[in-house]
Amino acid sequence: MKALPVEPSNIPVAIGSRIRAARQSQRLTIEQVADATGLTKGFLSRVERDLTSPSVASLVTLCQVLSISIGELFAAPETHLTRRDEGPRISLGGEGIVERLLTARSERRIQIIQAVIGPHGRGEAELYAVDCDVDVLHVIRGRIRLVMTNEEFELTSGDTVTFPGREPHTWVNPTDEPVEVLWVLVPAASR
Repeated sequence: MKALPVEPSNIPVAIGSRIRAARQSQRLTIEQVADATGLTKGFLSRVERDLTSPSVASLVTLCQVLSISIGELFAAPETHLTRRDEGPRISLGGEGIVERLLTARSERRIQIIQAVIGPHGRGEAELYAVDCDVDVLHVIRGRIRLVMTNEEFELTSGDTVTFPGREPHTWVNPTDEPVEVLWVLVPAASR
């Protein structure tokens, strides 16, 4: 079988910002990386700004010092786009609510749910908890009441409340108008 010829691309690969992000995430200065790799600060600065390309040997050394694989520098990032009103419908319970998952189903670090709650829509009759570390409720439009064990919050457009995910709560739309909110769960609620 004959191999198909691969046409090389002359499009430059921009890896500098990923190298800089890896360095900064480890709280390393360019000077510290220069000392550890034997490369100059000026050279590293130009690499991070994609003004020059490192040799393979320099790139291997740099990746070893930054504890990243060379493949990470060239891999396409995993992205997930959800257009308005196109997220899959889900149901976490309650009455008079339409919920859509805005993050990828496979995403485990965070979960964002858009909810449109009809007039007088409500959560569970009993307080309930979500299996996540942090629960965030942000009101896009309208008014909602968040009921917790020892307190209640009246939230209106632009308000945000953050609370422990396992804290028992429920909610109600006390008005004759629909409410639109975002629920952010960190990490994503276990299924």
